[in-house]
Amino acid sequence: MGSSGFLVCMLHSVIALTCGALMMFYTNEVTVFGHGIEVATKLKGSTSHDQLLIQTSESFSGLLLFAIGFLLFMAAFVKDREFQIFFAKGCTSLHVAVAFWRVYFEQKLEDLAHHLPRLVLGDVALALSWVFFLVYSWREKYVESGTLEKWRQGTHQILVYCFLNS
Repeated sequence: MGSSGFLVCMLHSVIALTCGALMMFYTNEVTVFGHGIEVATKLKGSTSHDQLLIQTSESFSGLLLFAIGFLLFMAAFVKDREFQIFFAKGCTSLHVAVAFWRVYFEQKLEDLAHHLPRLVLGDVALALSWVFFLVYSWREKYVESGTLEKWRQGTHQILVYCFLNS
């Protein structure tokens, strides 16, 4: 990827790898940090079987997030511009879908509802970083081909013509 794509991918990769590793090995601590002690105890489950099932589920979620971080790390080194744009669109769509999922499902859970704005804002911020990369790559593409300069010259000529004839 170009330098901007490399940086965005590496940033997201570090975030995903770190969060995934923490979710796998420090499940209880991450839950307490993210939701608070009161909500974390409610989310643990009431029986030992429930606790084991929830901890296993959290660990697998962390493993999935770690794998996504590794995938992002590998994608950071791809040099194809079309792949970069396709990948950025997919990541943006994924973050927006997660934000909608949080709004639709997590608001129904009263224990998680008060954390909803912070989590949705985080999802939107991650999506915006990919959008900024897309805007930068499109700008870079059109500057490189000269299309943007031709558009600016044409716009300038139209403005001068309108100003002189008014």
